[in-house]
Amino acid sequence: MSELLYLVRGVLLGLAWLLLVNALASAVVALAAQRLRAIDRLRAPEFWLALRLVPAGASTAFVVFVFAPSYWKYEPRLPSESFDVTVIACALAGAALLVAAGARGFAAWRSASRRTREWSRRSRPIAIDAAPLPAFAVDAAAPTMALAGVFRARLLITRGVLDTLTDEELRAAVAHELGHWRSWDNLKRLAMRAAPDLLRFTPAAAAIESRWASAAEHAADHDACGDARSRCALASALVKVARLTLPATPLAEPISTLVDGGEIASRVERLLSGAAPFGHTRRRWPLVAGSLVAAGAYVPLLQLVHDVTEVIVHVLP
Repeated sequence: MSELLYLVRGVLLGLAWLLLVNALASAVVALAAQRLRAIDRLRAPEFWLALRLVPAGASTAFVVFVFAPSYWKYEPRLPSESFDVTVIACALAGAALLVAAGARGFAAWRSASRRTREWSRRSRPIAIDAAPLPAFAVDAAAPTMALAGVFRARLLITRGVLDTLTDEELRAAVAHELGHWRSWDNLKRLAMRAAPDLLRFTPAAAAIESRWASAAEHAADHDACGDARSRCALASALVKVARLTLPATPLAEPISTLVDGGEIASRVERLLSGAAPFGHTRRRWPLVAGSLVAAGAYVPLLQLVHDVTEVIVHVLP
């Protein structure tokens, strides 16, 4: 019984810490997002994805790699302390955060599956040169070109789009969607949708996800075009499809579309100019230095976290 109480108390404290670190990280990211609004330079999609997932990643990593070892190493096995009301309330809130995130992710996946099945019922297979994915022509009133699916992706193109684009424009548009496929962008959309964090309830979450979507579109455009001819073909395809589909809004499901809710003017301008969407310079020394500092401070950090936990438990009602 004492071992069970020990484990239950550890789970409650872990969930409480998850909520606390998540709230702190969400506040930091929300403040950072406000400052980044003034930056006009386009950043890589990896930057926005990492920023969006910081609260969920930081709180989960803290509980798994810091609190759990600290509790296991320093907490006595004897159940000498009671279960505090505040700790239980925070633990329940942390558990609700995880459940809500799982529900959002499942709902997004189910909605994407339902939409894909609806398209697939009105489609037939088509052959597209240099497309390693199955492609289908869809009989649908709303014109669209989409990459659907996460692990079993497929290209879905409505007849309106097929009739509008030339062969060269179609190849460029398909290459764009293949860029999303190679980057696992649908999985990244699902990860942001299912991230367990309090940032979801702030305007910063939508702003960061919008910036990621914009950067991902620019990256897919850049990867799809190896020369000026293909860039012009993709720019022409974007304009034609945009005229058919705009005004459009990004899908909530993990599905990548060619126009994806806008950004057409800036994408066409960048394609025609031939400019790279963003720099790829990476500084590795801060990561290496940070890893060395973290490794040296790990054991003292475990003791510190245990001491802080004890103080919080005794101070809170």
